[in-house]
This record gives sequence, C-alpha cells and structure tokens, in this order.
Amino acid sequence: MKKLNAIYSRVSSRDQSHQSQRPDLERWEAASEESCVWFLDTFTGKCMDRPGMAGLLQKVRDGEIQRIVVWRLDRLGRTTKGLCQLFDELADRKVDLVSLKDGFSLSSPAGRLHARILASVAEYETEVRAERVAAGQAVAKAKGKRWGGSKKGWHWKVTPEIVSVVRDLHAGGKKVAQIARVTHLSRPTIYQILRN
Repeated sequence: MKKLNAIYSRVSSRDQSHQSQRPDLERWEAASEESCVWFLDTFTGKCMDRPGMAGLLQKVRDGEIQRIVVWRLDRLGRTTKGLCQLFDELADRKVDLVSLKDGFSLSSPAGRLHARILASVAEYETEVRAERVAAGQAVAKAKGKRWGGSKKGWHWKVTPEIVSVVRDLHAGGKKVAQIARVTHLSRPTIYQILRN
C-alpha cells in the first residue's frame, strides 16, 4: 500500500478560519505529486486530544502516513510535552514532519533540534499570553468591571433538539468538554443547558 502525506491544519476557535493556512498548504500539496489527506481541527493547541489529531494519529499508527505537513509547528500543538511525545512517536514510526513556515523537517538532526526548540517557544508564548490576560482581568476587576452572564431577555440560539442531545450525552456519562466538542457549543453553554 502506498503511503500518504497528511496535511494538518488547526485553529483555536470557531471565530478563526483555516483560510490563512490553506494557500501555503495547497501549494505544497500541488507540488508534492503524491496523494494527500487533510485533517482539520478547531480546538485549543494546549490539548493534544482533538478529533482531527486523533484521526491523523490513527492513520499514522495504521502505517498509512509517510509525512505530516503543517503550516507552522504551533498549529500542531502548544505544549512542549505533547509535541515532544509526538516527535518521538513519529520518529519510532519513521514518519516525517514538515513545518512550512518554520522551515524544518524531522528527517535531520538539525530539524529535530529546531522542532524541540520551537515546541518550547510555543508553550512559552501560551504561558505569557495567559499571564497578560490574567493581569488585564485583575486590573478590570479592581476597577469594578464585571463580565460573564447574560442580559435579561437574551434568548439562546440553541434548538430543543441540541438541548436534548446535550442532556442525553451527559446522562450517558460524557464529560462536559466532550459534549462541547461534539456539539460545537461552549462549555458555559453546556453548563447552562444542564442547569435549566
């Protein structure tokens, strides 16, 4: 069986679009002259347990993938531990990883070093961003600003069918994060549904 190239694209939220990554990835696909399969995720990079990533890893473990191509390494993940575990698994399975914007491949020692440095940088950027958000929230709170909750008269744009699905999944033992992933609703919305 001829192995495939896997193209992986991730954005963090539904407000973002994969479109900024697509042109470079599509150019690479057109130039590769090999069969490619795409995997997309709309999920935080702090967690490696994502639907698209799970599908990609299953194909890697089944021996169907020879190379994974990403736009930038931080699209693959934002934790040093998660990324380094992935690098090790790919090396064990002889699967290459190419990052177009970062300009490296895991096929060389220099590329493997570059990847591990960038994994640390991605995690650092996430931690610094979280510190800035926390500092901004502390200043806003000190000034008496409140956020969250809903204004009176606000109506959900959640259909009765979705409410039923959420309740059924929760009754079946699914965690809120899993339900949010499946229904594409935020966790606060899931909690609100379960409270009512």
